[in-house]
Amino acid sequence: MILLKSPRELEHMRAAGRILAEVKALLREIVRAGVSTKEIDDKVEAFILSKGAQSAFKGYRGYPATVCTSINEEVVHGIPSPKRKLKEGDIIGLDLGCIVEGYYADCAISLPVGPVPARVQELLDVTRESLDKAIVQCRVGNRIGDISHAVQSHCESHGFGVVRAFVGHGIGRALHEEPQVPNFGEPGRGQALKAGMVLAIEPMITLGSWEVRVLDDRWTAVTADGSLAAHFEDTIAITDDGPDILTRIAA
Repeated sequence: MILLKSPRELEHMRAAGRILAEVKALLREIVRAGVSTKEIDDKVEAFILSKGAQSAFKGYRGYPATVCTSINEEVVHGIPSPKRKLKEGDIIGLDLGCIVEGYYADCAISLPVGPVPARVQELLDVTRESLDKAIVQCRVGNRIGDISHAVQSHCESHGFGVVRAFVGHGIGRALHEEPQVPNFGEPGRGQALKAGMVLAIEPMITLGSWEVRVLDDRWTAVTADGSLAAHFEDTIAITDDGPDILTRIAA
C-alpha cells in the first residue's frame, strides 16, 4: 500500500531533508585523503544528533553505523572502519538517512578523493545527472517507469552499467515503503504518481557490469567484475506543483 503524506507529515520530512542537505555539505569538506571512514561516520552522527534528529541507519536491521561508506568497487552498504583510510584517487559513496518526529529522509552522494581519471569523473557526473533527469519525471500523472527509464537511458547512453539488485523506494514513517523505484524500466509503465507520494530515488551505476555480489560481512555490495561504482540519492515529494526535493537546499 502506498501511503500519501499530509502537509504536516511533509513538514517533518522536509526538516529531516534539510539536515541531510547540510550533511552533504559537511561531507564535501571532510572527505579527503588520510581520513578514515570511521572518522567520517563519527562526525556525521554527531552532527545529526546536534540537530535533534536520529540516525536512520544505525541499528536498522543490525547495521552498525550512521553512514554507509562504499569505496571504489563497493556499490552500497560499506561499513565504516578506523582501519579504512581514504587515498588519493579513490571515490567514495556516502549513503545515510535521518529521522525527525518519526519521519525519515534518505540521501547519498559520491565524491572523488582528489583528482580522478576523466572516465571516473564522467561516471560521477553522469550518475548525478541521471538522478536530476529522474527528478524531472516526478510529476503527477507520470509513472514509476518514467523515472526508471530516465536513469537507465542516460547512463547506458554513456556506456555505464545500471545496477539491478538495489532500487529506490517510497519513504515516510518507515525508511522503506512502497513503491519500489528501479533504475531501469520502460516509460509509461508502473504505478502512477500522485500528489503526496514521497520517493527516495537512488541511481547506482558502474563502469562495467551491472551485476553485484555481497561480501562476507553480509552488508557490503561490490561490483561482480571489480569495476568502480557511483551512487546518488535524494528524497522527493510529488506535489501538484511538481517535484519538491527535500534533501537539497534551495538556491
